[in-house]
Amino acid sequence: MVRGARQPQQPRSRLAPRLTGTVEKPPRKRKSRTEFALKEIMSSGGAEDDIPQGERKTVTDFCYLLDKSKQLFNGLRDLPQYGQKQWQSYFGRTFDVYTKLWKFQQQHRQVLDNRYGLKRWQIGEIASKIGQLYYHYYLRTSETSYLNEAFSFYSAIRQRSYYSQVNKEDRPELVVKKLRYYARFIVVCLLLNKMDVVKDLVKELSDEIEDYTHRFNTEDQVEWNLVLQEVAAFIEADPVMVLNDDNTIVITSNRLAETGAPLLEQGMIVGQLSLADALIIGNCNNQVKFSELTVDMFRMLQALEREPMNLASQMNKPGMQESADKPTRRENPHKYLLYKPTFSQLYTFLAASFKELPANSVLLIYLSATGVFPTGRSDSEGPYDFGGVLTNSNRDIINGDAIHKRNQSHKEMHCLHPGDLYPFTRKPLFIIVDSSNSVAYKNFTNLFGQPLVCLLSPTAYPKALQDQSQRGSLFTLFLNNPLMAFLFVSGLSSMRRGLWEKCQEYLRKINRDIAQLLTHSRSIDQAFLQFFGDEFLRLLLTRFIFCSATMRMHKIFRETRNYPESYPQLPRDETVENPHLQKHILELASILDVRNVFLENTIDDY
Repeated sequence: MVRGARQPQQPRSRLAPRLTGTVEKPPRKRKSRTEFALKEIMSSGGAEDDIPQGERKTVTDFCYLLDKSKQLFNGLRDLPQYGQKQWQSYFGRTFDVYTKLWKFQQQHRQVLDNRYGLKRWQIGEIASKIGQLYYHYYLRTSETSYLNEAFSFYSAIRQRSYYSQVNKEDRPELVVKKLRYYARFIVVCLLLNKMDVVKDLVKELSDEIEDYTHRFNTEDQVEWNLVLQEVAAFIEADPVMVLNDDNTIVITSNRLAETGAPLLEQGMIVGQLSLADALIIGNCNNQVKFSELTVDMFRMLQALEREPMNLASQMNKPGMQESADKPTRRENPHKYLLYKPTFSQLYTFLAASFKELPANSVLLIYLSATGVFPTGRSDSEGPYDFGGVLTNSNRDIINGDAIHKRNQSHKEMHCLHPGDLYPFTRKPLFIIVDSSNSVAYKNFTNLFGQPLVCLLSPTAYPKALQDQSQRGSLFTLFLNNPLMAFLFVSGLSSMRRGLWEKCQEYLRKINRDIAQLLTHSRSIDQAFLQFFGDEFLRLLLTRFIFCSATMRMHKIFRETRNYPESYPQLPRDETVENPHLQKHILELASILDVRNVFLENTIDDY
């Protein structure tokens, strides 16, 4: 899962993505091979001389386009996973060939049915590949609109039952194609928060797996059942349900909406930096995951995206040149999604992202990983002496804790220390660490004078709080969905929609007031204000302060290690312990009738 180009050319309508590039004429040496295959295909349709020349050409052209599309699609895996120029033209050629192939099979369906023996599952396979193209284009560009395009293709396959006849054929590899289609469709629906569709797909996939394992003596039954278990756990990861009056679950989106981030006051002096790149790194043992995407990664991914738009609504008509209909709002920051990267992989992506970072832009690094602690006392206290986080698991991990049994004098190879990030502080850097050893990054040093902020999770949570680590970190939940996190620490597991919306509106007011506290503070480090001009970073900062203030007021969060910290430190009396903010939190608790779980004497001294 990787990100990509800055200003990609956008594919057009769902069934006709148009990118630059044309399909070259088939070379002679390939034509003879296609003709040979053609004779084999058409032998059942009668003597070759009886077949009209036009129909022969139709099948020849289809075979060529099909062969070419497969070559280009298979070549996608060889493209570099980073960089912006190396892959874009290749994606353009691939989209172009699949556009021609899709239109061609539509226009010549009868001839292909009669002379080629085109089956519906083969049409479904073409549509599935186009859906995959859109999905991978989303991963490269971080533009959520492409998820809608992938969904449209996958949905059409299901609605038109393209794979319905696969089970009648005695070919297990075809059934596996169908199962993989379901898994990919589920991933796209999860990213689009289409949970109702996900649940239907999971049921259908479960039936398909049962039929598959019953008919064929396969060795991958356990793997497919694991897929079902993973997606079921992923769906149930949210600790709080929002319910309609008829008790149906309300699906909430946590992407940035137009009214999401608090607006800047007129005349407010903040930096002009914008978030351009983000590395989202996940390696939390035993945490729910699906398709190499942990719950924490999934939540942070959505916190760094805007609500998706439908590409068709942005264009005048399919096939026309791009016009002023293009959305005016800024693109999403580009993201690398790195699940359990080795140190060398992580450093390669970091270096590539750092190299391509535009002027006046910010690189964000999000680390959700197991903590690695120092193995013994050190004479010095440098950036490599406080441990860090483990980005790639190895055999020394037991029950989520790093065990150092090999050689106490050797540091963990795949541990990312604060010092490892020092070279990248030459440009504006925003770091979020969600780990049991997040405080290692409290000892950061800003060597180059560029804006630098680290938001650090609590290193432990109260034992009285039900352990939810498998279902994602509480700290990341606050950054993604602060109201849900607030309800969870208040002991609530469900809520009616009307009350939810009332609380969301009040939370927006709290965010606006937090923004004023930050910008009006006389003692705050200027690094925070440098980042405050960007909508995504502004929302993360206000949610971080809300999280910290909530935990400091909560009756069971009483130890220092239960609280988030930051580098540089925030002025507590003006932010996380501000009496005005504390009153807001108590008022929110009153709306929810949970005021008894919070301390009220914290504001008596002011």
